[in-house]
Amino acid sequence: MKTLSITALIATCAVLATTTTTAQTLIDRIVAVVDKEIITESELTERTTLVALQNRLTPSDPELRRQILDALIAEKLVLAQAFIDSVVVTDEEVSRELDQQVDNLIRRAGSQERLEQIYGMPLSRIKRESREIMRKQMLVSRVRQAKESSIQISRREVEEFFEEYKDSLETVPEEFELSHIFIKPKADTTVERQTRAVMTAILDSLRAGASFTDFAKRYSDDGSSAAGGDLGWAKRGDYVQEFEQALFSLRENQISDIVKTQFGFHIIQLIERRGESVHARHILKRIETGPASDSATVEFLNALRDSLQNGAVFSDLAKRYSEDEETKATGGDLGTVALDMLQPELANIVRDLQEGEVSQPQRVPQGSAYGYQIVKVKKRIPAHPPTLKSDYRRIEQIALQLKRAREGDEWMEDLKKNIYWEVRL
Repeated sequence: MKTLSITALIATCAVLATTTTTAQTLIDRIVAVVDKEIITESELTERTTLVALQNRLTPSDPELRRQILDALIAEKLVLAQAFIDSVVVTDEEVSRELDQQVDNLIRRAGSQERLEQIYGMPLSRIKRESREIMRKQMLVSRVRQAKESSIQISRREVEEFFEEYKDSLETVPEEFELSHIFIKPKADTTVERQTRAVMTAILDSLRAGASFTDFAKRYSDDGSSAAGGDLGWAKRGDYVQEFEQALFSLRENQISDIVKTQFGFHIIQLIERRGESVHARHILKRIETGPASDSATVEFLNALRDSLQNGAVFSDLAKRYSEDEETKATGGDLGTVALDMLQPELANIVRDLQEGEVSQPQRVPQGSAYGYQIVKVKKRIPAHPPTLKSDYRRIEQIALQLKRAREGDEWMEDLKKNIYWEVRL
């Protein structure tokens, strides 16, 4: 199990380690060979150091170093299998994933300039030198996901697992049956008019011949801006309804009118279409909210809370007012959730509520935006030893994880028998 966790950790370090590896100018010692891939001593040292720093471990620990090497070998073996199975990731998929990872790095660093200082190279070079390792990482992930999803577990296997391990299973922490009403702050009409005016000016420039890619890089608020607004290939159902209707009505290279969605205002260009698959780019301007919008949202939720105290039914208000599309049809039902699975901020609020109580309005993130919610505790379930009757889903997941780990180890042994590999330490 320890090796599996290390494998997951090194995957998250791939982009971080890439640029320093490719910048090596000294002759590097090869520590392992897997099929057509090599693992160098500097790569092993860098991955070990990153994992150690992130988990407060000792980088010089020989056991940690051995685990990292084993995980790197496993990664290369899966990559070799991906090539054997002709698994493919498109250039557009690589670009999208790379942009997301680089955006995350920029946020961690504080700015693009700071990131470039850390790596000692411009952003364009960071992306260029990270691209191939990103492609390989995505191939590995795709093969592993396919393998894991093929491993399922029967009820009989769950029952047998429970009988064998029930004395060593951890106590189920306190659980809460919850419902919520979620509302997003609304921008005032002045801000919306100003944002639309900006988009109208951009649209006029595009139709006059300005470069869509250049304008997306300069003006778009979306994460795709660095790639000129390129969204890669997608199919029906991948986008929200308003965006999709506008996109699928376009001819190739045609630019849409301004389209409003829950994310803001868009200008869309269809690059290419193949049946029900489309390759598009867009420019997004978010409709910014401010303190007044937040205050109005909190005030409205407090009014709903007052209504509940005067006899209103929570599920009725959720169906009528909540903007969480996944739960509003069921009256805001969030199901039964263990305290340790809740976000810390929400856990701190729910922990002090009694059954039937409703929380004060709380700000919560939703993707790249945010909103406010009130939460009702319908039922509190005390901490208890797990049983098949009350905790089947939790036990099923633990049993499935163990089965996947065991079969994953067996699969890895098969790969080692069929694919050339050698340690040269």
